[in-house]
Amino acid sequence: MNTSTVNISFQKNLLSEIDMVAKREHRTRSELLREAARAYIDQKQRWDGIFSYGESIANSRKLSEDDVSREIAQLRTEKKSRQ
Repeated sequence: MNTSTVNISFQKNLLSEIDMVAKREHRTRSELLREAARAYIDQKQRWDGIFSYGESIANSRKLSEDDVSREIAQLRTEKKSRQ
């Protein structure tokens, strides 16, 4: 695996938490931070995909952001009234 070393600054209390989690999971700080970065990137890509899908649906139906907001508000109101 081709790796690069980087320097990063953390507040002391956050670094302590990182170290505690890494120790509890029997991993190095680097392993924990690599996994955190991967998880963040994966989650960001998923959300970007969800928003992109929603945008394409709205565009295909010629809906504005206000139209979508109104529809969501209406659905939430209907859901509350059924409870």
